[in-house]
Amino acid sequence: MQTDEPGGQWGIPRADALALGVNLPPPSPHPNPVNLESSPLESFSIDEQFPSAGRGIWARVPDADWNDWRWQLRNRITSLEALEALMPLTPTEREGVSHAGHHLAMAITPYFFNLIDVNDPNCPIRAQVIPRAEEMVAAPWEMADPCGEDEHMPVPGLVHRYPDRVLFLVTDRCAAYCRYCTRSRVVSGAGEQHLHTEFDAAINYIREHTEVRDVLLSGGDPLLFSDERLEHVLSQLRAIKHVEFLRIGTRIPIFLPQRITPELCAMLRKYHPLWMSIHTNHPKEATHEVREACGRLADAGIPLGNQSVLLRGVNDDAAVMKKLVHKLLMMRVRPYYIYQCDPVKGTHHLRTTVSKGIEIIEALRGHTTGYAVPQYVIDAPGGGGKVPIGPEYVLAHDKQRVIIRNYEGKVFEYPELNDAPTPAKSGPGAPPLTRPLGAEAAVKSCCTTQEGNGHDGPTLD
Repeated sequence: MQTDEPGGQWGIPRADALALGVNLPPPSPHPNPVNLESSPLESFSIDEQFPSAGRGIWARVPDADWNDWRWQLRNRITSLEALEALMPLTPTEREGVSHAGHHLAMAITPYFFNLIDVNDPNCPIRAQVIPRAEEMVAAPWEMADPCGEDEHMPVPGLVHRYPDRVLFLVTDRCAAYCRYCTRSRVVSGAGEQHLHTEFDAAINYIREHTEVRDVLLSGGDPLLFSDERLEHVLSQLRAIKHVEFLRIGTRIPIFLPQRITPELCAMLRKYHPLWMSIHTNHPKEATHEVREACGRLADAGIPLGNQSVLLRGVNDDAAVMKKLVHKLLMMRVRPYYIYQCDPVKGTHHLRTTVSKGIEIIEALRGHTTGYAVPQYVIDAPGGGGKVPIGPEYVLAHDKQRVIIRNYEGKVFEYPELNDAPTPAKSGPGAPPLTRPLGAEAAVKSCCTTQEGNGHDGPTLD
């Protein structure tokens, strides 16, 4: 489908994109590194924890151009030639970039490129946007459509998988392309399928299905639309009486914070209740520019949630994730989901274990504010929807009591609801103990009957 994204799929030629009066030197250390690892964040003020991404080689670009989101799109790095002029590539990266046009296009905004450590092959920003040769090899269990969206698409471009909500895929283009993209089969125009959204048919379907109360706009990235085109879609949806609230899924505030203009925010605030889910994976992405962009959205009354994808070498570390969720809260963004990386074709090199995700949640729960703890989910392959995954805090459960543990590993007993009066002495139905129990003793104290313990876990004897 066509979008009004400036520059189209491949941007403009390198000669035009880099003809900025700058003679590119040989690869050298990153011109404006953003270093969050040098000392604990707690030693910085809030403002100091959000450094600017800087300008890098684009230092001579006029402010009016640099801060223009359309200029950023026109000057994206989209070719092997342009990328190699800016940084040394590993052989694996070079091969990956050369094949990107046959799988998922490469595009990196000048703003986001400045977050890459060009001398570190393991840079967590680099791993997210620079193709690698591994993308061209699919593991046996990987799929083109791991979430089963195509099977739940009653109208081209509209996915109706959950009872009361729909996913509206309004575009197949993004400001930059994540190498683990769930929809790489259709996004960027280089995949094996093409997205042909039927807007009128999708709107009519939502209008006719009164059970739909929640519409999520995604793609691709809806914020690539002009204000006028995006408003046209939002206004049609808001006119449907049974649609209670709207959501936008976007990574634009991270890849292209210049897009979050006062004019855009003023337009969005007309369509409340409107929520927005952004996508941030690493604390290095939380820059001054991103914080300012999220602040403009929050000031427009738009609740913000963040969705992270658990990625090997990027954020599969409890300390990194804790730093990220703390920075999100300082940006007025609620950590919402951590996704286990979907088994998309060619993403095995970026996937980490489910046990690592559980370990991260365990390291957050109780060790930091509850607002900072996202829900860890697996999108069940084949269209099963999001399944919450987490540490086991229920150790035993029967009709009299629940044995639980807290974040410190201490074990407690909580009475299960029943109709019997509170007994005067210990026994089934007694109030919880005032002190923690030993785990073994607590589990043994849980009584069971022939009818079972009412819990989906193993029956207690």
